[in-house]
Amino acid sequence: MTKVDVIIVGQGLAGTALSYYLMQAGCRIQIINHSKPETASRAAAGLYNPITGRKMVKTWLADKIFPEIEPFYQKLELLTGQRFLHSMPIYRPFLTNAERSDWSILAPQSIYQPYISQVFQHSSFGDYINDPLGGILLQQSGYVDLPVLLSAMQQYFREQSVYQEGIFDVTRVQQEKTGIQYGDYHSRWLIFCDGADGYRNSFFHWLPYEPVKGEILLIDTEKKSNIVFNRGIFVMPFGDKYKVGSTYDHQDLTFAPTEKGRNTLESKLDKLLTMPYRVVDQWAGVRPATRDRRPFIGIHPHHKTLGIFNGLGTKGVSLAPYFAQHFTRFLTEQASLNQEIDIQRFENFYHAMS
Repeated sequence: MTKVDVIIVGQGLAGTALSYYLMQAGCRIQIINHSKPETASRAAAGLYNPITGRKMVKTWLADKIFPEIEPFYQKLELLTGQRFLHSMPIYRPFLTNAERSDWSILAPQSIYQPYISQVFQHSSFGDYINDPLGGILLQQSGYVDLPVLLSAMQQYFREQSVYQEGIFDVTRVQQEKTGIQYGDYHSRWLIFCDGADGYRNSFFHWLPYEPVKGEILLIDTEKKSNIVFNRGIFVMPFGDKYKVGSTYDHQDLTFAPTEKGRNTLESKLDKLLTMPYRVVDQWAGVRPATRDRRPFIGIHPHHKTLGIFNGLGTKGVSLAPYFAQHFTRFLTEQASLNQEIDIQRFENFYHAMS
């Protein structure tokens, strides 16, 4: 029998971040992961963006979350010797004169200042996109190449002898007073970081998941840029090409790219871009989104040795570093959990289904 402190199910972005912080805290961990090409983390664009949405508002908890993002991924780069963090500005064109006037007033304010590099009153990137009214150039932004990150960290975890490849079978979990037993492992906690598969998990299926499919195009153009263009869709430099996304589909939860998805993205591209482009690839993923757009983090209301770290949705790259550290402190230091992410907010759902 091998004794560990935490068994972690899944090595997507959530599982990777939590595993890193638990190891930093001195915990003995064991990761059990089923590697497959079709995962949300591997299909995601990996953007981190402090000003988001149609209304261009500061993203939730930005002032706590964004200082953690780049230092975290830089540490993992040093750990693995791989490069996957790509810091770059995001340009968001204005859609109306009123929006331009509003941001001329808002940008200097202290709550926005850390995230805004410059406000443009006139077109500045007309060779690339339609921006006749100018726009805002954001900083503390960029993307993480998640396939490179996850492969590099899997290799690191293997070298530390804390990684096991395999399909986790929840029916084999034996619960005891002092922890759980699974196969040859006895552990204080079992934490599920199973991404979009989480809504099928028999222990946590009562949580209100709203998984959403997203499709992404890879396009080639003659003009190259080191800036992400973002309004309605993102156009993100990726090597010598661009990634373009994303769609939102709550009905079709397959990982198959669709003609509908391509048409939707191309229609938006044709309105945004001024430069010609050619589609060279397309792929899809299913994000582990939640009803209230907040992560699912915490301990099962009845089984106190079972936990979850999931539901990071479309902002996983931004949320994972801060909340993995937050959850680690909860597990190891008895720190309190942020009530907005604690699954106790849905405890009545569990009792209603019990």
